[in-house]
Amino acid sequence: MEKAFDFFRAGHRVGFYLRAGRSTFIEVFTENEAPDLERAIIRHFCLEVENLDAVCAALAAKGVAVSAKKLGGDGAWQAWITDPSGVRIELMQYNDGSSQFSGRPVTLD
Repeated sequence: MEKAFDFFRAGHRVGFYLRAGRSTFIEVFTENEAPDLERAIIRHFCLEVENLDAVCAALAAKGVAVSAKKLGGDGAWQAWITDPSGVRIELMQYNDGSSQFSGRPVTLD
């Protein structure tokens, strides 16, 4: 797979995206903590949606708690839900300026 872009914090690379298709990516972040087998191995996963507002409204209408929509550091819109086992699910809507398409590195604070 080809690296799409990096995430930096305090001048150090802390993660990156791998391209797995035109708009499909694998997000990889470093983990400084020792493994904790009592928590879910998957911290979160992300689903791309075409219309984040519509998806959030449909989920809320079904009683699902949805976070407020916000613009992420990568320039893509995102909102979050949590599955019954506690795994966080990121809902993301890309746009032309998103790092997923521009390759622009992201600096996290």
